[in-house]
Parts: sequence; C-alpha cells; structure tokens
Amino acid sequence: MSIKRILNHPALSARPVTRPTGPHTNTGTAAGNTAATAATAATASATAADCGLLLLRLTFGLLMAGHGAQKLFGLFGGHGLTATGKGFAALGYHPGKLFAAMCGLSEFLGGLGLAVGLLTPLAAAALIGVMINAMATVTGAHGLWDTDGGVEYNVCITVVALAVAAIGPGRLAVDRFFRWGTGGWPQAAFALGLGGLGAAITLSL
Repeated sequence: MSIKRILNHPALSARPVTRPTGPHTNTGTAAGNTAATAATAATASATAADCGLLLLRLTFGLLMAGHGAQKLFGLFGGHGLTATGKGFAALGYHPGKLFAAMCGLSEFLGGLGLAVGLLTPLAAAALIGVMINAMATVTGAHGLWDTDGGVEYNVCITVVALAVAAIGPGRLAVDRFFRWGTGGWPQAAFALGLGGLGAAITLSL
C-alpha cells in the first residue's frame, strides 16, 4: 500500500521527465544522421530503369556512332568520306564532302554522347538534325515503311533520341552530375529545337 502511495504522489507524477544531454547524446544523433544518409544513398542507387536506359543508350548510341564511322573512316563496310561526299553532292549538298563530314560527325559524336550519357540533349539534337535532313531529302518521298525506302528508320531514331533527352540518361551516365542529367521538358525542347534549326540551316544552304 505504501508503494502505491509513493508512486501516485502528486509531486512525482507532476515532475517533468528530463532527457540526458551531453556528448553521448550528440554521438547518438550523429550516428542517426549517418545511418539516414546511408539509407538515402542506398535508395538512390541504380534502379532497373537506370539499367534499362543504359542498355538502350549503349545499343542505340554505339550503332549510330558506327554509322558515322562508316561515313567518316570507311569502317564496318562503309564507303568512307570521299565516296560518301559524292553521294551527298548527288543529293544537292555542295560541297558534298563537307556535308558528308558534318553528317558523319553528327552521327559519330552524337551516338557516342548518348552511349556514355554525356551532354545528352546536345547529342540527341545532333542525331535529330541528321534524321530531319534525311527525311526531307531522301526518304520523305517514299512513304512510311523502310521496305519502300520510307521514313520509318529515320522516325524511330528521332523519337528514341528525343525520348532519351526528355527522360534523362539515368544514373549510369556522366550527365548524372549535371542539372540537365535528369531530363525534362527544357531538355527535350532544346534537343528538338536545336536539331530542327540545324536541319533548316543545312537545307537552306
């Protein structure tokens, strides 16, 4: 009975509970912050979407770089710059070799940029500009399907490049350290706008 009286004593029940302070408390807080930081870093690690974007960028980008290498260096069964330049001259691009070099460099550097995720909006713009030119001068007159020489192939490349610029290259990319590495409407607009402007200037020359 005396124990119950002591526990229910008003002075004891009204006494505020104090928490210990001092170096031990600070150490506990620091440990908690460290654990929270580690948890955040773990959450921010590469996801399946990042790996999927890496697979898409590597496949698409390296193949486009290969197309550029065919034109520039004659690799992978390509004709090289001189022969490609003659083909461009036949399409009305003069001097043909200069325009062939511009096209080859756009494909080569744009493809490599997408593959490693470096300057993604600019790399996408380079490929989009080349594809718009191809549609305007070669494939546009042959309808949609590639079997008829149509725009199917060019449209697919344009859409993939634009989509990567809009989505962003993912965490497994060099651009993850830059503000444009997250993608977005401005990045997509930049890629499409610059690609279209470059194509319009080239077509007007």
